[in-house]
Amino acid sequence: MKKYFLLCITCFVICSSNAQNFPNKTYQTNYENIMERTEWWQQARFGMFIHFGAYAVPASGEWYKSNKKMTTEEYQKYVDAFNPYLYDAKEWAKLAKEAGMKYAVLTAKHHDGYCLFDSKLTDYKITTNMPGRDLVREYVDAFRAEGLKVGLYYSVIDWHHEDYPNVGNHPQREDEEYKKLKFDWDNYLKYMHGQIEELVTNYGKIDIMWFDYSFGEYKGEKWKARELIEMVRKNQPDIILNNRLAGDGGSSIFDAEYPLGDFNTPEQQLPEAPLKDEYGNLIPWETCLTLNNSWGYNANDNDWKSAELVVHSLVNCVSKGGNLLLNVGPNAKGLIPEPSVKILKEVGKWMCKNGESIYDCGIAELPKADFGLYTQNDNMLYAHWMYPKVGGINIKGYAEKTEQVIMLFDGSVAPTFTSWWGNSDKNNFFINVKPCAQCAYPLPDEINTVFRLKLKK
Repeated sequence: MKKYFLLCITCFVICSSNAQNFPNKTYQTNYENIMERTEWWQQARFGMFIHFGAYAVPASGEWYKSNKKMTTEEYQKYVDAFNPYLYDAKEWAKLAKEAGMKYAVLTAKHHDGYCLFDSKLTDYKITTNMPGRDLVREYVDAFRAEGLKVGLYYSVIDWHHEDYPNVGNHPQREDEEYKKLKFDWDNYLKYMHGQIEELVTNYGKIDIMWFDYSFGEYKGEKWKARELIEMVRKNQPDIILNNRLAGDGGSSIFDAEYPLGDFNTPEQQLPEAPLKDEYGNLIPWETCLTLNNSWGYNANDNDWKSAELVVHSLVNCVSKGGNLLLNVGPNAKGLIPEPSVKILKEVGKWMCKNGESIYDCGIAELPKADFGLYTQNDNMLYAHWMYPKVGGINIKGYAEKTEQVIMLFDGSVAPTFTSWWGNSDKNNFFINVKPCAQCAYPLPDEINTVFRLKLKK
């Protein structure tokens, strides 16, 4: 039996009304291949996104060149000043592992066109400023050493390349004289495909390729997407790809002719429900989320998310069959900002006690509760008590289905009741713990107290 069947059982516990439905055999084959390819990723659930580049010097986010409508000559002073001498990929990898993350994605090249790897196709790269330092190589080596899967982000748009036109959000989009220049689109595609080939052939096994981004007519075959994907998969047969070569869309990743990715990528938002294709089949997806409001380093953005909000967002994703890719934006010296480090370490403490309710988990067969959310792995149901509530939580109908209830905080047995102060409905199943006597919060875990219900088989 193929792995994807096991995945459907353990990670996508869904009711029969959501049974798989396919328009044709090719679509079904594509779906099954994608579900099998993404199995490890759907078990991992939590990853680190790293936006790092020369834009860390002006310290106003990765869109600085576009927002200020700067020419390449004007932007060059920031590129020349980019010298992240304190960059230590080993420290980044240790932090990701401590936070409970299972994979990471680094920006090998962002929209400004500046490369963190030693590309043979350009001098617009880190090794020009720092001879002998290939930051992508250092990253993949360090993260692999910590047992983490490695992914690379690559922007298919490029504000620096001479043959990329001033379309979309190009910094010189309003420059009428620039528009009069001649652009060799095929030459740009040759460059783009060539750099991606370098990334998938020169750095060992790459687990994820994260493309960004398509818009308007610049999508799909405008990028020669099929040819590109065939080259990538030829060199990295097991790699998984996001869907942004295809642009926006739900079922496009399972296209009956040729899939243009393996998972969908909502950004800065949590879907209200599990993502499905037009036939009702569940789609692999991953929300990418910033820790403040910026992807690249922004010295003036101190609107940090709490560890509690990060954990709640992660649980929210997993409860709907999705992943969370949480971003850090290192500064120009190569250091992850202290507030990010603090938040990630707090998240890691929670994951250390409660990670089993995240890894290898997915949708549970229950309606959303007022006290929080559910995740499930086979016959292990996890009730996440996330919000204040008077009295115990009531999981109706589960008294006869449950063998034992354990509180993950300390492994202790949680008391259960079928009645609570006059509420004696026959379907009641109350779970309760006494408040921590020494604590100011009502439950043992102030971020999210998790109960594991071992269900009878």
